[in-house]
Amino acid sequence: MALKTIKINHIAKMEGHTGFVASILEGDVKKAKLETLEGARLIEGILLGRDYFEVPMITARICGICPIVHFLSATHAIEDAFGIKVSSQTIALRKVMELLQIIHSHSLHMFFLSLPDFFGIANDLNFIKKYPKETQATLRVRQFAIDMVELIGGRIVHPLTIEVGGFKKLPSSQEVNKLLKNYNSLLGDAIFMAEFARKIKYPKFSRETEFVALDNKKEYEILWGDIITSKGKKYSVKEFQHKIKEFHQPFENVKRVSLDKQPYFTGALARINLHYEKLNPQAKKLWLEAKQKMPCYNTFYNVYSQAVEIVHCLEEINKIFKQLGKIDQKNIKVKVKPKAGEGYGAVEAPRGILLDYYKFDKNGKVLEANVITPTAQFLANLEADLKAYLPNVYKLPVHERRIKIRALIRAYDPCISCATH
Repeated sequence: MALKTIKINHIAKMEGHTGFVASILEGDVKKAKLETLEGARLIEGILLGRDYFEVPMITARICGICPIVHFLSATHAIEDAFGIKVSSQTIALRKVMELLQIIHSHSLHMFFLSLPDFFGIANDLNFIKKYPKETQATLRVRQFAIDMVELIGGRIVHPLTIEVGGFKKLPSSQEVNKLLKNYNSLLGDAIFMAEFARKIKYPKFSRETEFVALDNKKEYEILWGDIITSKGKKYSVKEFQHKIKEFHQPFENVKRVSLDKQPYFTGALARINLHYEKLNPQAKKLWLEAKQKMPCYNTFYNVYSQAVEIVHCLEEINKIFKQLGKIDQKNIKVKVKPKAGEGYGAVEAPRGILLDYYKFDKNGKVLEANVITPTAQFLANLEADLKAYLPNVYKLPVHERRIKIRALIRAYDPCISCATH
């Protein structure tokens, strides 16, 4: 019996550097493994001994694609440790920032990095030339997210205005309304993008897994709440961080995570599987039009889920600003008083739940730090999917097989840079 080895040295069009290797014996997949090629960045070690207010600024540097979610998760953990309750306006504006982060990241990944895989187009420039209207619609939606982040956050990457207790500076209602004046047109663009993604013939694939996401009975939660799973489990953020197990495999810099010794999935598809009934009207309509049996275990549909979430996020941003009314420039920050303690934070990053934990001394200096990224959480699940998917594709010609494998990996939208923080 001959042992067949499949190796891809580099998976392009994703954040960070990783390869793939698999071993197959007589059709039986013995190994399917992502080889993370990033060096350890030691962010958690850098945090030790730092003042509490430095923590969000440092963790935001973990990722240039999703700095806002790292900033917010760390900020929530610090506020939890100090017993700080921020204003409803601060919560609303932070939620807008989170929604903008999802739009920005999903637009880039879904359209430019992942969708070309399903058309057999390796060169993104050829994809753009073939679908110019779709490209322009995507760019308009993404530019809106960029402009609004710059307005509220002070700059596009690594925002300046968010801080523990609130904000350093707030935008005016007039500035916000100026960016929202084209809302209906932008929503039309996002729906157009989603309909384009829905019509794609995604590969037939299904592997049952456990989905994990933040939960709020009232809405499609991305910023607060408990954590639930598709198996009916519910945890507080603190309980969940103690329940999951982090582990290293030999010769790797990335941490992996398991729940009850099993892999799980977190991200856009997990959120929709658990909360699709709470989607905003246009987004919910788009998801139902896909006619997927729920729960949907085809992880290629994570790509379509991202398209649906872009629509949902635009609807939610418009709704939040209508409810918020005029921004109160005096309601900028609550008092922050450091104290000894520990705090837990969690937000829904574009790729899934991001978890932060910090322990402080009485002066607000960091004694312990731990950041658990979405990719670290779903990496084992991705490999389990690859192991289940390979028997369907390993006999294909090498070039075609690589396209299929890369398409599944990219559908997860992994961020290896975050995972090796």
